[in-house]
Amino acid sequence: MLIPVILSGGAGARLWPVSREAFPKPFIRLADGESLLQKTVLRAAAVSDGPIFTVANRDNYFLTRDEYAATRFPRSVEFEYLLEPVGRNTAPAIAAAAHAIQADHGDDAVLLVLAADHLIEDSVAFADAVAIAIKLATLGRLVTFGIQPVSPETGFGYIEAGNEIADHAPARTVGRFVEKPPLAEAETYFSSGRHYWNSGMFCFTAGAILKAFDRYAPDVAKAVNACWQATVNSVPPRLLEPASFACVPDISIDYAVMEPAAVQGQVAVIPSSFGWSDIGTWSALANTLPADVHGNRVQGEVLLVNSENCYIHASHRVIAGIGIEDLLIVDTPDALLVAHRDQAQEVKQIVNLLRQKGHDSVSHHRTVHRPCGTYTVLEEGPRFKIKRIVVKPGAKLSLQKHRHRSEHWVVVAGTAVVNNGDLEVLVHTDESTYIPAGTSHRLSNPGVIDCVMIEVQSGDYVGEDDIVRLEDHYGRV
Repeated sequence: MLIPVILSGGAGARLWPVSREAFPKPFIRLADGESLLQKTVLRAAAVSDGPIFTVANRDNYFLTRDEYAATRFPRSVEFEYLLEPVGRNTAPAIAAAAHAIQADHGDDAVLLVLAADHLIEDSVAFADAVAIAIKLATLGRLVTFGIQPVSPETGFGYIEAGNEIADHAPARTVGRFVEKPPLAEAETYFSSGRHYWNSGMFCFTAGAILKAFDRYAPDVAKAVNACWQATVNSVPPRLLEPASFACVPDISIDYAVMEPAAVQGQVAVIPSSFGWSDIGTWSALANTLPADVHGNRVQGEVLLVNSENCYIHASHRVIAGIGIEDLLIVDTPDALLVAHRDQAQEVKQIVNLLRQKGHDSVSHHRTVHRPCGTYTVLEEGPRFKIKRIVVKPGAKLSLQKHRHRSEHWVVVAGTAVVNNGDLEVLVHTDESTYIPAGTSHRLSNPGVIDCVMIEVQSGDYVGEDDIVRLEDHYGRV
């Protein structure tokens, strides 16, 4: 059985300001309306008839689940989840997934490990490469996919290939893995004919990869096994036991297993040309769009005059450019990025500066996703904040109270059941209710359409951490 394992834990700092910690890169929508995560899960479903396994940050579980629910699959798909309380890189995530799959499906279950934020254009060529990988994995090989380079790229690691593997062409042994090289070295790799970009996608059986962890990364194997033993009996979606997972080494699968296994001749690479991109920068994302006659690529409502070779992302308003060249312009409701196209790799430096300042734009958009729906901060100032809150049909907010603020709720669409202290009231469209500070309260949506309300907060402190949860349907107490 082939079980795709989708790793959805990265933040994608180089795609700020669209990618944030609470809305990371896999959820970015491309011009066709699909997110990178949706494209990945559709690709996974096309090559497997079994369940799809997702390793995700616990804070993004409901967002991931909603993304899958909005995806139109060609077949019925069963989903399994493993949730990380904190990020620990790819090695612990894969080891934990292998334990879970081994427990449910046995040693011989084949894992196809996919990053949630990659783009692949040729699905047929991808499926062909996967078919070869499955055959090698069943023979005990650890398999990776090497991308035929189209340029001397310095932003990717490389795989140096050895001899072809008999009866499994074009698969080759892996000589070694190479770190991201300087330009001169990348140019040598590009012309060598035996170096491939490291895609970060893998294929192996559950039994083989766990044995490899035991052999090559015993510290990771021991720590993850302890965590799994503390997790195995938990109720799905399984949350990796936080205390033990926090003790797991932070290390990539390449360093922990693949590099030492390659030295022992255990790793195979499948040279591939299926239009792969990790969409790691705004320049890479720009290249997914068609260019106009002046080399400009735009998304959203954009007007350009006498402008060349620009990428402009307009999410919520008109952007006009006159006489500009070689610029990246990415506009969101609360942040604007302007950069030279040659500096796309440096966006991460801006994120680091914002993080040092403790700026909210590192973690959240103005619209924040919650298990029950979303909220958007419309305006705030001293002693007040105004939000637009959307509660999905059948969903409910946590039973909570606030120490420092009162709230006035105005329902503008749908219907709400409001628990306000000892009272329960039905609030219709164009009606309102008031919740004094210190009063326990909850809102539920009993209808079949979204309940939309405007919340006006007032008080000495209106920060998001002034929430005392008394009861929560989503396990956040």
